Amino acid sequence: MNNDNDTNSNETPIFKKQIGNTVYIVTPYFSKTSKETMSDKIIRLIKKDLESNK
Repeated sequence: MNNDNDTNSNETPIFKKQIGNTVYIVTPYFSKTSKETMSDKIIRLIKKDLESNK
């Protein structure tokens, strides 16, 4: 597996991950108007996942 991290012209990170013969390219997006922190979002997602697995 290969992990490469680059940036585009706006300094947004671009993550590349190769699994087998497939290369996945991920560009994250962060809302400038969001009032939820990344920690809040992760906790919310974990709680939602736990609720759905009951």
